[in-house]
Amino acid sequence: MESIREPAVAGTFYPSDPVALSSLVDTYLEGDTGTQAVPKAIIAPHAGFVYSGQVAGQVYQQLKPAQSTIRRVILLGPSHRVAFRGMAVPTATSFRTPLGDIAIDSDGIQQIIELPTVGFLDQAHAEEHSLEVHLPFLQQIVDDFSLVPIVVGDVSKEEVAEVLDRLWGGSETLIVISSDLSHYETYDRARDLDAKTCNKITSLSATLVGGEACGCRPVNGLLHYLKLHKLGIETVDLRNSGDTAGSKDRVVGYGAWTVVEGESDSDTDEWNLAERQALLQLAREAIRSPLDGNKNFNVELNRFDPKLRVDRATFITINLKGQLRGCIGSLTAHRPLVADVAHNAQAAAFKDPRFPQLTASEYQQIDLHISILSEPWQVRVNSRQELIDKLIPGKHGLIIKEQGHQATYLPSVWSQLPGAEQFVSELRRKAGLSANGWDPETEVFFYTTEEFS
Repeated sequence: MESIREPAVAGTFYPSDPVALSSLVDTYLEGDTGTQAVPKAIIAPHAGFVYSGQVAGQVYQQLKPAQSTIRRVILLGPSHRVAFRGMAVPTATSFRTPLGDIAIDSDGIQQIIELPTVGFLDQAHAEEHSLEVHLPFLQQIVDDFSLVPIVVGDVSKEEVAEVLDRLWGGSETLIVISSDLSHYETYDRARDLDAKTCNKITSLSATLVGGEACGCRPVNGLLHYLKLHKLGIETVDLRNSGDTAGSKDRVVGYGAWTVVEGESDSDTDEWNLAERQALLQLAREAIRSPLDGNKNFNVELNRFDPKLRVDRATFITINLKGQLRGCIGSLTAHRPLVADVAHNAQAAAFKDPRFPQLTASEYQQIDLHISILSEPWQVRVNSRQELIDKLIPGKHGLIIKEQGHQATYLPSVWSQLPGAEQFVSELRRKAGLSANGWDPETEVFFYTTEEFS
């Protein structure tokens, strides 16, 4: 049965007259996008149009070249009126604005409704403005699209990222995250707070709190997803209501950001040549030290740049004459990067149970390979086939946990096992599990790596 979610803030946050609304949105969308790439995801504000419409328009106008390409919009915003745990989708079959009705993408909702953090909750949508104020912009800039509207309650960044992972799609799908920034601070105080928030967003620091952004949970989820998938984000605009309308005594901050796939390749090389060489040299020193009779090898942290002292997880692989000679690593970050590299280099050389300890003569001929891991993220799958379908060969590392058994394959293993079916089967064997089996309680985690030698 068809049902319509009627507009709740038409006539207050934006004009209720369709002609006036269309004309107003057009003024916000004025401007030449030039040769800018079309965003895959955006963050935009959700206040009354007189306050935040100019900022939102700066990012929405960049979608003009894709007006006939985008066919689905995933829209996430915070809950202002209803407190609840998880994420809420509606039972309505369409959302209405003065510009017309937007069909709800029922297939998209089915992709996520099975998740334990997603459920139907019309109450969360009924009066919520954080999603509604984006709809006239979308209707004006995109020819025809369906909508997956998600009100985000009390939920973790990982849980939001899992929803994004399921719905990310290709060029036909646009991700919109709705959030304002600081609230009711003085003008100067707001500028300072919002600048710091902007720095967190552009550095993919998924640590925002409510005082920094009312949509901190969906924003953190997007930032977490971007970091896992090695995507960057760019600032389009940063202002507050003191710049757009109203006094400067108590202002609300607004910002707009874009994510463009395929444009952040320079950012994926997180470690430059000098840093890579420093880590490789450290790994060699750590292995050489016991061979020279030194029982203890201490990493002097102050020798290294602060970037090399952040907690990161690594794997060290040793090859000898083209054959594996040792491989040991960490799956979670629990010590400084340089300390993890040194520890795992020694472990790969002397403690891999598959090989005898490395000798001094062998040391002269070894090749070292360092893999720096992203933070693993859990992927919920209901079957072996669903896991195989989600894996991206050459990109994803995989961790399998089942019945007390655990094993991982780095993304580099795809060069030896190029097929996802074989990749999963051999990893299960490595874990001591049946190659073709599957348990409903199996847990799987993906991660990515940056690798160099």
